[in-house]
Amino acid sequence: MDMKLLYRQVIMDHYKNPFHKGLVDDKDYTTIHLHNPSCGDDVVVQVKIENDIITDVKHQGTGCSICCASSSVMSISLMNKSKIQAQNFIDEFSKLVMGLPVDEKIINNDAIVFQSVHQFPARIKCATLAWKAIEEGINKK
Repeated sequence: MDMKLLYRQVIMDHYKNPFHKGLVDDKDYTTIHLHNPSCGDDVVVQVKIENDIITDVKHQGTGCSICCASSSVMSISLMNKSKIQAQNFIDEFSKLVMGLPVDEKIINNDAIVFQSVHQFPARIKCATLAWKAIEEGINKK
């Protein structure tokens, strides 16, 4: 099977059937809202951290398929990770979408489907918006 087609299918699946979509009204969550004015993507990410472990991630937003699918992948990629592990994953994901070499021991799930985003520079912000939001949330805790 063509890898580009497979990656496109994974992205569309996360776009149509996102994991952890929907926000909660709970003071134990840190909520971050980011907007990408260049394309209109808008995302709210909530993160719950207990004992330096990410115990829950929620997201809600509007935007292109890359932004929304990336939010879903972010929510499953960082679940149950320590703040340090999450930061390492975020750093590796940023390298991935920039077309730089990554540690495949860290990026070993659906996040890999965003490796061709660097071919479309305008889409890098789309792919990283939710990741920047959760990074901000993690650093607030």
